[in-house]
Amino acid sequence: MSEQQSPPEHRDEPDVAQESPAESAGSTGHPVVDDVVASVAGLEDRPVAEHVEVFESAHDRLRAALADAGDDSST
Repeated sequence: MSEQQSPPEHRDEPDVAQESPAESAGSTGHPVVDDVVASVAGLEDRPVAEHVEVFESAHDRLRAALADAGDDSST
């Protein structure tokens, strides 16, 4: 058997490289989360040196949103 087998190609999988994470995720229905997703999705256009700041901000904002989850002042 001198013939090498190549790995199977996955032609059924969509090419996700053409759409941004924000586009593929759609709306979450929560404005803060949607804004965080959009900010992280925009990283590909920003210098790598700025990524940490964006991720830290996203983390802080998501933690705050989770901490506030279930707090409904209208009840």
